[in-house]
Amino acid sequence: MKRVQFEKSSLPYLLLLPQIGIIFVFFLWPAAQAVYQSFLLEDAFGLSSRFVWFRNYEDMVFDADWVRSAGFTMVFSIIVSLGSLAIALLLATRANEVIRGASTYKTLLIWVYAVAAPVAGLIGNLLFNPLVGDLYKFINATGWDFDKATDGFDAGFMVMLIAIWKQVSVNFIFFLAGLQSIPKGVQEAAMMDCRSAEKRFWTITFPLLAPTTFFLLVINITYAFFETFGIIDVTTKGGPGGATNTLVYKVYTDGFLGADLGGSSAQSVILLLMVLVLTLFQFRFIERRVHY
Repeated sequence: MKRVQFEKSSLPYLLLLPQIGIIFVFFLWPAAQAVYQSFLLEDAFGLSSRFVWFRNYEDMVFDADWVRSAGFTMVFSIIVSLGSLAIALLLATRANEVIRGASTYKTLLIWVYAVAAPVAGLIGNLLFNPLVGDLYKFINATGWDFDKATDGFDAGFMVMLIAIWKQVSVNFIFFLAGLQSIPKGVQEAAMMDCRSAEKRFWTITFPLLAPTTFFLLVINITYAFFETFGIIDVTTKGGPGGATNTLVYKVYTDGFLGADLGGSSAQSVILLLMVLVLTLFQFRFIERRVHY
């Protein structure tokens, strides 16, 4: 095998320098600033600050609003992740079996990927509008007195539904690619050994999709924690009464709207640690059950 070598030893480092600079400027530096800022208490005008050690963290842990936001974030991330994965897997399985009109069917499912989160929130607002919203009218026709403006459960249901709809297309693309990568010989042998389509799926197809499912699980949890900010900001702004206030949105409201830079920095540090611990748990325990 022919090995490619650089004539100068410094050239590889020079090629890596732009990427390292981007990581430092847009990730490491802001993260270090957040950690440093979390130990400070500033006045409302930002003219002076003093070192308060872990006071911001103590206030955060004993804050009832933060505890409620943490609970909603956990429930929100679990429902959005599992819901979008289940729907996408169902649609991808059906799309893989479509023969006539397959390209049109796939295009209709994939186009949502191009919709930005704030735009998805705007579409959701229109669909759940009490005057012109078709989904609002349909839900109320079932006997459900839906009111996203005053009922926290209804508002949470709305943002979860929008977030799931936004993420289904991404999961669909990966699941469909995973299904199409399964060898035809394996599928034909499974059809000969087992007549039940449901049993073939759970014993043959789904285990072969385990690497794709694990990858999407990590992506979806990260999406639910951070990338749903635009949806919540456009639809409910964390209301009513903070019922749909996720941790990342609370960092924004406390820091930018409430001018509590120290408290919001402490929240962002804890949020970062939560995601790191959750990701570590996924790779340490869940990945062991995945066979590549």
